[in-house]
Amino acid sequence: MGRQGNSSARGTASGFSSVRKPSAAVYRRRRMVVGGALLLVIALVAGGFALAAAFTGGSQKASSTQPSSTETASNPAASPSAAATPSASAASATPSPTAPATPTCNQNLVTVSAATDKPAYGPGENPLLTLKVTNGGTVPCEVNIGTSQMEFLVTSGSDRIFSSKDCQASSEDLVKVIAPGASETANFPWSRNRSADGCKAVAAAPGGGGAYYIFTAKLGSRASPKAVFQLN
Repeated sequence: MGRQGNSSARGTASGFSSVRKPSAAVYRRRRMVVGGALLLVIALVAGGFALAAAFTGGSQKASSTQPSSTETASNPAASPSAAATPSASAASATPSPTAPATPTCNQNLVTVSAATDKPAYGPGENPLLTLKVTNGGTVPCEVNIGTSQMEFLVTSGSDRIFSSKDCQASSEDLVKVIAPGASETANFPWSRNRSADGCKAVAAAPGGGGAYYIFTAKLGSRASPKAVFQLN
């Protein structure tokens, strides 16, 4: 019995002695694995902080581009009164209405009159003949008072003495805007001579001695009442 107990004790001791301790290489590998895992954890933690910082910075940038409540309130476009008032650029972009063209005077409302500067002229005095056109309408209108339309005509009974058109060098238009009730005048100094159509030469001269003559002013198809004057 004592031998068996000793043998079992030896067997047990030999069994424990059969378990080997890890070698130094194994310890090194284990330390490397643990160290790598630790580095990985540190890298993950650092990356998490960096990612959080990146998100925080991005949100700050995004929020900095948005107008604050003060900017919105001070912005004229945000107020109802500013929105209702057109800007200067919008007003300038709106085309201004074109002024209507001035109409031509109605011939039935145009009055033509004739006058001389004196009722009688002594020898050597030349009459000044005046044509006057008046707008009898209620609105301003245009009248052509050029030499193309005017005529200063002097007669004595049935005798045609003088016409300003007989020797007229040029015929021109002159359009004038005449206000309601206003007038335009044209003067013609007559040299007490005779004329003929086509500016033909006329030897005879108007007689004096207190003879009466008639001056008629014409503008287009309109003719004035007769203006009587005397040549001495």
